[in-house]
Amino acid sequence: MSAVILVTGGTGLVGKAIEHVIENEPQGSRFAKRPGEKWIFASSRDADLRDPKQTLELFERCQPTHVIHLAALVGGLFANRERKATFLRDNMLINDNVLNTARIKKTQKVISCLSTCVFPDKIDYPLTEEKVHLGPPHDSNFGYAYAKRMVDVQNHAYKEEFGCNFTSAIPTNVFGPHDNFNLKHAHVIPALIHKCYLAKKNGTPFKVMGDGSPLRQFIYSRDLAKLFIWQLREYDDVEPVIFSVDENDEISIRDVANAIVNVMKYDPGAQFENEPDDNGQDRKPASNAKLMKLIGEFKFTPFEEALQETVTWFLDNYDNARTGHASQ
Repeated sequence: MSAVILVTGGTGLVGKAIEHVIENEPQGSRFAKRPGEKWIFASSRDADLRDPKQTLELFERCQPTHVIHLAALVGGLFANRERKATFLRDNMLINDNVLNTARIKKTQKVISCLSTCVFPDKIDYPLTEEKVHLGPPHDSNFGYAYAKRMVDVQNHAYKEEFGCNFTSAIPTNVFGPHDNFNLKHAHVIPALIHKCYLAKKNGTPFKVMGDGSPLRQFIYSRDLAKLFIWQLREYDDVEPVIFSVDENDEISIRDVANAIVNVMKYDPGAQFENEPDDNGQDRKPASNAKLMKLIGEFKFTPFEEALQETVTWFLDNYDNARTGHASQ
């Protein structure tokens, strides 16, 4: 059966991971490229998805039967806090254009990538799929969070009115090759990898904010890629699915920093600044019970192995990685 799968945001962390799996997974694997499939990995150079005309032109060029929608305006904590209207409007435009164009072009299926920031700030843990709309998200990034949350509303509306097969995934903290290592914008693992690299290179301390006690669930981008491929082929319900490792696989920021020290062979070790106000939330666990019930057998890459592969990629590709050269 022929299929054309368009991946928006296809040159970012998750898009590159999907491309890696499609190109490298052995034939016979549940996640391998299938005969008749054509995968297209689009970037912002191919179309500004805030513009409905450019979005339509992209769909007309590619003629996708399926879409994995990863494209978004993203940024670090400061950018989210200072540009809430921009993050809300740009992401609403991107999502609306992709979904409405998919409806117009009769695309068979669209999967959109959300974020755990869509969940209410005040909520009982663990996070589960039915809790998305039970209260407002955290104030620090409500523009981005509401734009992402609205995708779930749009998916339901398009299904009810037009019968569209639109759904979404909610990953926890993603890391891996092709991540954003820019110290101004990076999430915790790529930021710590880059900071440790600079500390070793310059003979300076590797300082880590907080005391290292918060716990987080981290998912390797290439595992996440396989879950998107599974969802594309085997999941046709409108309700979102949380993509995460088990709650029991939470790891502390202290253990993450120490693991990076070991992989980078940085002998002085990490220095924790021990300011509790810098810790953020102690933990915000998400349940993957729905995912595991649906997918059945799935083996996540052990954290240490995934971290080693990420650091190796970073060191091998430092000159071309997203590092923010001003930080060097």
